Amino acid sequence: MICDSCQNPAVYTRKYSGQKLCSPCFSNSIVRKTAKTISKYNMIKYNELVAVAVSGGKDSLALLKIIHEMASTHQFRIIVITIDEGIPGYRNEALEIVEKFCSELNVEHKVYPYKDLFELTLDEALDLRENEKTSSCSICGTFRRRAIDYAAKDVGADVIATGHNLDDTLQTFVINMLSGDTTKIGWMDPDTSSNSLRKIKPFCEIYESEIVFYAFTNNIPFQSEPCPHMNEGIRTEIREFLNSLETQHSGIKNNLYRSILKVSQIVKTSNAKEKTTCKKCGTECTGNICSVCNIVLKLKENQT
Repeated sequence: MICDSCQNPAVYTRKYSGQKLCSPCFSNSIVRKTAKTISKYNMIKYNELVAVAVSGGKDSLALLKIIHEMASTHQFRIIVITIDEGIPGYRNEALEIVEKFCSELNVEHKVYPYKDLFELTLDEALDLRENEKTSSCSICGTFRRRAIDYAAKDVGADVIATGHNLDDTLQTFVINMLSGDTTKIGWMDPDTSSNSLRKIKPFCEIYESEIVFYAFTNNIPFQSEPCPHMNEGIRTEIREFLNSLETQHSGIKNNLYRSILKVSQIVKTSNAKEKTTCKKCGTECTGNICSVCNIVLKLKENQT
């Protein structure tokens, strides 16, 4: 099997396109696709400070490597932020991996623990929830989004970059549809150029499996231990379902992603809600109290 780009032995085949690539050409294709996505949606501008949210997983570390390379030639700056949920054992390993990787790249790295921000670790929050209908992922996801916002403002960042890939987008879309939360579908457009603090996803058009291969072929160390709470939610089942569909029908993920973009545009214009300011913390929200403060208040009521 020969690489379609350089005639060297190929090591990867994109089933949805039939393209065969050697390791260097595959890596270059991921870098080019990431750069194209950033350019298409005007994600990063001249001399901006980009806060790269790095958890220690394959996606965020691969993104850091690519963004770091781009920063040297595209005149923008980067800083790495990591959110520490306080999960014993699991997060400690990831923090070590991220710290070492940042040191090798000579990039500044700051850690923001849930305990400092919310006076609760994730495990403490889970112990205080009323019942398990409120999943660990819903609590953690809400806390994480607020923690990343806080971290970005703390370091003075113009942009927050996360490693969310195409598969993440598809899974989130299905979850929102199954839960009846159609408003959030209007927030899935990758163009966030009109937001005051832009959150960008440069991997949003790249399959998760391709990022895995990119990480392996570039010898990027990443945490292989899964989150101990990952199977409490429905996301894992949806991931397996979509992967099964892709195996049988190559390219179906790309088709669904394009549909999501179209639906998101329609929902965004028809479901627009006026934004207000949270009475507790002052952040933007669509009600009197934001989701983070609402969760924290309920947990602390259970604590007393």
